[in-house]
Amino acid sequence: MHNEIHEQDVMWMQHALQLADKAEQMGEIPVGAVVVTNGSVIGEGWNTPITSHDPSAHAEMNALRTAANKVQNYRVINSTLYVTLEPCPMCAGMLVHARISRLVFGAYDLKTGAAGSILQLLQHPQLNHQIEITGGILAEECGDKLSAFFKKRRAQIKAAKTIKKLSPPE
Repeated sequence: MHNEIHEQDVMWMQHALQLADKAEQMGEIPVGAVVVTNGSVIGEGWNTPITSHDPSAHAEMNALRTAANKVQNYRVINSTLYVTLEPCPMCAGMLVHARISRLVFGAYDLKTGAAGSILQLLQHPQLNHQIEITGGILAEECGDKLSAFFKKRRAQIKAAKTIKKLSPPE
């Protein structure tokens, strides 16, 4: 795993953060992803599993589906995926199948991260494709966005419970 910061990585991660805002506006966990080939966007995505009733509708999945459709191939070779949160095992497996060249992620996911935090699927020696990984790009900003979202969500749940307790019985 590489942790050196490149100007392009920061620029594209900022773009992914803007996409994460779209997820948050929909009430989804704010994760955004962008697929870049030769300096151009070929796919974008953000989390939509709640609104689309689709457990696979993670930001990475949505971005890669768009990219694969654009290149008219399920293999999205010579591309980089930028995502605000380290991919889960499902998304990591999809990245291997898509044959992307490189993954750049923001925040580490110490609960489900499959790019090195709890599992390493992207560079597993027995898999037929290895992906270059750069982690921690704008990690604080990406992590803060997620933390603020969950803090707000916990406050909303607490407020709803309080209202329920104070409401007269029907």
